[in-house]
Amino acid sequence: MKSTIPAQRTAVIGKAFSLLSAGPGVALAQSGPFATGATALQTNLLTILAPVAVIAVMALGVAAWFNRISWGWMVGGVAGIVLVFGASQVVTWVRGLFGV
Repeated sequence: MKSTIPAQRTAVIGKAFSLLSAGPGVALAQSGPFATGATALQTNLLTILAPVAVIAVMALGVAAWFNRISWGWMVGGVAGIVLVFGASQVVTWVRGLFGV
């Protein structure tokens, strides 16, 4: 009589190989609930802070214009606002620079 054990073993090995070969694709997806939530939080904060930043730039400009603060403080405030709103682009640029 012929045994069915080699056929079963071949089937198990085939299934294991297909599961293991699908693993790297899943690992490279880089999409998890934390990343989704962090992206949503960032989008919501930037949406809320956009009008505040416009008013802050106007207030800094007027204060510097009337010599209430130095122009260096005004430029520093504007540079800070640029960094806050450009943070994701800066991170993407640095990650691309180092190949991460």
